[in-house]
Amino acid sequence: MSFSSPTHPSPSGARGSKAPVGGSNRLPSSRERRPALAALAVILILLGAAGSALIALRSGDRQDYVAVAANTTIQPGQQITAKMLARGDLAGKTGGLVKYSEWKSVEGKYATSYLYPGQYLSKDSVTRDRIPAGGALVGVTLEGGRAPAGGFAGGAIVQVIQVPAANQPGGTSSTLVTAARVIDVSGGISDKTTNANTTLNVTIEVPTAKAVGVASAAASKTLVLVQLSADTPTEVPIDGAR
Repeated sequence: MSFSSPTHPSPSGARGSKAPVGGSNRLPSSRERRPALAALAVILILLGAAGSALIALRSGDRQDYVAVAANTTIQPGQQITAKMLARGDLAGKTGGLVKYSEWKSVEGKYATSYLYPGQYLSKDSVTRDRIPAGGALVGVTLEGGRAPAGGFAGGAIVQVIQVPAANQPGGTSSTLVTAARVIDVSGGISDKTTNANTTLNVTIEVPTAKAVGVASAAASKTLVLVQLSADTPTEVPIDGAR
């Protein structure tokens, strides 16, 4: 009878049977990542340089223009002073705006419309003549009951009405001016400290053809002013156009 010794797999065979199948999952080393990081850095530098160049070009196109100062609202017909103006810069198409170097050309003129804080002024924003063509300024003195208790501010729009005199019972009222602009105001219907009755002095802009009738009604104390919406078209536009 013969015996054969058992066979055992060699250690090298065992290791070979466990070899991985397919591609490797090994992460790239830091040395392999360096070229990619360098390329990314170059791209970022180029983008930054391009952005800086664009900003520089746009900044070069900016210019200073005349704007309305902060916390300042200019009423239509109001005379413009240096304190009402400020400097503002803009880029791009700004045709028609008044350059800040020419702000003196605006000072002393009169606003043609409402101008609000930060708004840039154009040549059409102002006019040299305080009284537009076809217009006249009439001063009227009003007592209690002839105007709103709070009075008016410059630029307000009012309707001018003539009411019957106290010695004309049964008379009818008539509208003298459909819409007129208030230019100046002083005094008040009542004194805020003593509540005593006082007078309100108002300068209004009316058509030249109606100035005599308005002045006569004011002199006879039969004039009443009714405040209208600020966007109501006046009979005498600020630019004198019809």
